[in-house]
Amino acid sequence: MPFQHGSARTRQRTVLLVGIVVLLAGLVLAVVLASILTHGRPEGSPEMLKWKDRGTTKNLQEVILGRCYNYVMARRSELGDMDCLKIWESLKQAFIYKNPCNITPEDYQPLMELASHPIPCNKSLFWSKTNDLAHRYTKSNQNFFTLEDTLLGYMADRVSWCGDPSAPGINYESCPKRSECESNPVSVFWKLASKTFAETACGVVQVMLNGSIEAGAFKSSSIFGSIEIFNLNPDKVSAVHIWLMHDIGGPQSESCSGYSIKRLKSILEERNFQITCEDNYRPVQLLQCVHNPDHTDCRLCTSS
Repeated sequence: MPFQHGSARTRQRTVLLVGIVVLLAGLVLAVVLASILTHGRPEGSPEMLKWKDRGTTKNLQEVILGRCYNYVMARRSELGDMDCLKIWESLKQAFIYKNPCNITPEDYQPLMELASHPIPCNKSLFWSKTNDLAHRYTKSNQNFFTLEDTLLGYMADRVSWCGDPSAPGINYESCPKRSECESNPVSVFWKLASKTFAETACGVVQVMLNGSIEAGAFKSSSIFGSIEIFNLNPDKVSAVHIWLMHDIGGPQSESCSGYSIKRLKSILEERNFQITCEDNYRPVQLLQCVHNPDHTDCRLCTSS
């Protein structure tokens, strides 16, 4: 009997020790996996595919979650019921462990459904070759929204990401440029987000173009020219106002009567939109003049 009692105790200790070892191993594995997902491929792992563009933004999860919480809690508190953790997981699942040249719009559809939100009518602002100026304007006049002022655009602006079939499934070293493959994670995301932004526009919409570009203010190959313009809904959008801006002191390569603007107007007319065009829309031009207030273009009054 004493021998059997000792044997039972030994078995209990053995089971306890095995349980502790399994628990510790699980904890170590979890820490290693978390480190890999956060910081990239450990030394000695299989080589990832190599591309010409920068890799995934370091600490991508923290960046996306931080921007998401800031947007729905501070910038637009009426969206506070959106689930930022689900939004991050949906973005990650769109590209992780996938060849970055084989991404499809369907990969991002769950993200679009989770993170899209309506924009007030008459407040959508589209842009092409006026990135800095358009966003300076929406920061000074928060009644207007570019794509980058929506939750989807705000989270992804100037951020890079791509996956890889090998572990850890995210490539922090390089991602493909658009010239290497069209169906890369970032390009597919922005095309679909742009399409969604255009589809939700209503009332009067604005588009800010650059009249100082020698090649023409409107390009059919731009995101606006190839995607957004064709996804505006004539049943929801009543008119398109074109703001044709010129650099202060720079060339005035094209006006509202220019050849590329005529082509844009023709496309819009075919889709039954009313159109207006204004050279150097004054509220936007005043923002340009902040950096060059003494220039003749910036004088409120001129002598006759």
